[in-house]
Amino acid sequence: MKITILCVGKLKEKFYRDAVAEYAKRLSRYCSFEIIEVADEMTPDKAGEAVNELIREREAERLLSKLKSGSYVCSLEIKGKKLSSTQFADWLGNAALNGKSDIVFIIGGSLGLHKSVSERSDFSLSFSDMTFPHQLMRVILSEQIYRAYRLINNEPYHK
Repeated sequence: MKITILCVGKLKEKFYRDAVAEYAKRLSRYCSFEIIEVADEMTPDKAGEAVNELIREREAERLLSKLKSGSYVCSLEIKGKKLSSTQFADWLGNAALNGKSDIVFIIGGSLGLHKSVSERSDFSLSFSDMTFPHQLMRVILSEQIYRAYRLINNEPYHK
C-alpha cells in the first residue's frame, strides 16, 4: 500500500521534521510512505473573508494538481468523522481489503481547506473539535498511521 500525506507548507521546526522522519522510518516496513508539500500563501494580518477564501482556493489548486485519478483521498477537517485509533486502524485495513492501494491524506494550510478539496475527498476525517497547527497534524497523523499498522498486524503498541 502507498500512503501519502499531501500538505500545505513546509515543516519549519526541526523537532517536527525529526518526529515525522522517525514515523516515516517506522512505517517503511509496512507501506510506501511519502510526504508531498505544496507552497502556502502568505496570509496578511486582519485579512477579510474574501482574501482568506482566495488563499484557500490557491492552495487547493496546488493540492488538487498533485492527486492521481485513482487515489483514495482522505481530507483532515474539523467537520470530518471522528474515529478512535482502533476504528482508524479498521478503516485503513478495510481500505486495503477493498482495493484502495493508494491513499492520500490531505492537510490544509493555516486557514483550512477550500471546498473544492472537500468535494474531491472520498472520506473526511477529524481528529478533534479542537484546532491544531497544521504542522503538528503531520506528526499526529503519521503516528496514528503507524499505530494503525501495529494494530492491523496485532503487534504491541502502547495505549
